[in-house]
Amino acid sequence: MTDVIPYVSRLFIYPIKSLDRVSVERVTVLKTGALKGDREFAIFDESGHFVNGKRNQRVHALRSQFNLETNIISLFVQRTKDIATFHIEKERKALENWLGEYFGFPVQIRQNLDMGFPDDTVASGPTIISTATLETIASWYPGIDVEEVRLRFRANIEISGVPAFWEDHLFAKAEQTVDFQIGNVKFMGVNPCQRCVVVTRDSQTGEAYPNFQKTFVVKRQQTLPEWAERSRFNHFYRLAINTRVPASEEGKAIAIGDQVKIL
Repeated sequence: MTDVIPYVSRLFIYPIKSLDRVSVERVTVLKTGALKGDREFAIFDESGHFVNGKRNQRVHALRSQFNLETNIISLFVQRTKDIATFHIEKERKALENWLGEYFGFPVQIRQNLDMGFPDDTVASGPTIISTATLETIASWYPGIDVEEVRLRFRANIEISGVPAFWEDHLFAKAEQTVDFQIGNVKFMGVNPCQRCVVVTRDSQTGEAYPNFQKTFVVKRQQTLPEWAERSRFNHFYRLAINTRVPASEEGKAIAIGDQVKIL
């Protein structure tokens, strides 16, 4: 592993939790360790629960385009032509009404400028995966390409220049972290991310892939690197790395091309 040069090849943020990503060249780190704009907004039902792919498969067919400069979001349903456009702040109620009609129940859009709405509020930093890992996983499933795997697993930072599962270097035993750096931003690797039912479904249609999870668990166990901290795998339905970022890194930026160094 001493001859590899890991570097950031892709950066993604998801302005509205569970909806489509935005590819960026550079992104700023917030005080909480979250990336600015990532999962900044989320859709909630009347009970205060997230409206996401875990709870509602209709999320999968909902396409979104978010302009980070204007805060304008365009929405349309997969395989339809009608596009609805809203300013997420000035036209919030109209946006909520449109989404409510689509889902069939009232919804509310909430915003969190400090942390966004991460799945893991303890390890609220960006998730990390390698391109080679995505390519390997695609090889496990006939009919699924690398881009579809990328869309299913929804990581923030993609690392190239490394072999598959290199990112498994970035966690250690429970209650321990691995210190590493991307560009001049310090990170702490926490654990391999536990996956949910969402990754078993087509990212555009919600259609389930037969035996996706069963195949994944078998293959992940077979391909787990010998040097990986096996104690963190109470099961093998885990992929990508959850992180924390110290408050000292607030205001620093991560950019395409930044090298990754384990400290």
